[in-house]
Amino acid sequence: MKEGQIPLANKQIAQHTHFNWMQARKKLKQNLFLLLLFFPPVVYFIVIKYIPMLGLIIAFKDYSFMDGVWGSPWVGLSNFETLFNTSQTLQIIRNTLLLSLLSVFVGFPFPIMLAILLSEVKKIWFRKSVQTLVFLPHFISWVVIGGMVLSIFSQDTGIVNYWIQQWTGSAFPFLYKEPSWIAIFVGSGIWKTAGWTAIIYLAALSTIDPSLYESASLDGAGKLRKIWHITLPGISSTIVLMFILSMGHVMEVGFDQVYVLQNPVISNVSEVISTYIYKVGLQGMQFSLTAAMGLFESIISLIMVLTANQIARKFGRGLW
Repeated sequence: MKEGQIPLANKQIAQHTHFNWMQARKKLKQNLFLLLLFFPPVVYFIVIKYIPMLGLIIAFKDYSFMDGVWGSPWVGLSNFETLFNTSQTLQIIRNTLLLSLLSVFVGFPFPIMLAILLSEVKKIWFRKSVQTLVFLPHFISWVVIGGMVLSIFSQDTGIVNYWIQQWTGSAFPFLYKEPSWIAIFVGSGIWKTAGWTAIIYLAALSTIDPSLYESASLDGAGKLRKIWHITLPGISSTIVLMFILSMGHVMEVGFDQVYVLQNPVISNVSEVISTYIYKVGLQGMQFSLTAAMGLFESIISLIMVLTANQIARKFGRGLW
C-alpha cells in the first residue's frame, strides 16, 4: 500500500461518519414532535405493563404481606403443583376456554359484517345514526349492561319472559340454564363490542380503490360478488391482524361481564380464571396461588398468538 492511502481512507471514513451523524440529527429534528407524542405511551407501558411483571415472582414463593415480595421464602413449582392437582382448576380452565373461544369465533364475523353493511349505506344521516347507536354500548359500563341483560331475561320480571308467559303460560329460566346463559353471555359481548371494533374495519374499507367497484359493475357483478371478490380481499390483512390479536385474549374472559351475569346455579360454566383470581386471590388472600394461575394464563395466551401468527405466515399474512 502506498504512503498517504491510509490517512486518505481514514479521512473518508471520518467524512462518512460525520455525514451520517448530520443526517441522523436532521431526521431527529424533523421527527421530534412525533417522538414527543410517542413518549407518553412508552412510559405508560413500561410503568403500568412491564414493571408490574416483576410481581410474577410470587408465583414461585410462599408470599405474605409481612415478608414482602423479596423476603418471602421460595417454594419453586409448589404453587403450580397445588393448582393443577385440584379438579376445580381444570374446570375453570375449561370454562375460560369455552367462553373465550365462543366469543372469538362466534363474535369475530359480526364487526366485519357490520362495517360492510354500514359502508353500503348511501344515506349519510342514516349511516351516522346507526353508527352512533352501535358504537354507544362500548362506552357503557358492564355493570349497567349486565343490569339491563338481567332485567330483560329475568324469570319473574323480564320482558322476554313476559311475552313467553303470554304465549305459553310459563316462564323460561334463561339465566339459570347453562346453554341459554352461555348464549346470553356471548350475545351481550357481541352487542357491546361489535360496533366499536367495526371502526377498524371501516377505516380499512376506506383504503379500497373505488375504481375496482366501478369495473366490477361494468362487468355485471352484483353486491355479493363485489363484497366477496373486492371488499373481503381488500381488508383481509386487517382481518388477519385482528384475529391474531384476538387469539391473545383467548385465556382472558372479562371479569366484569362474567361477575355481573353469573349466579350459583350455573357456576359449573361461569367460573373462569378472572373470577377465580378475584375470589381466591383477593378474597381468600392466596396471592401466590393466583399469581401462578395468572402466569399460566399469560403463557397460554402467548402460545396462542405465536401459533396464530405462524399459521398466518403460511398464507403471507403474518405480523412478523
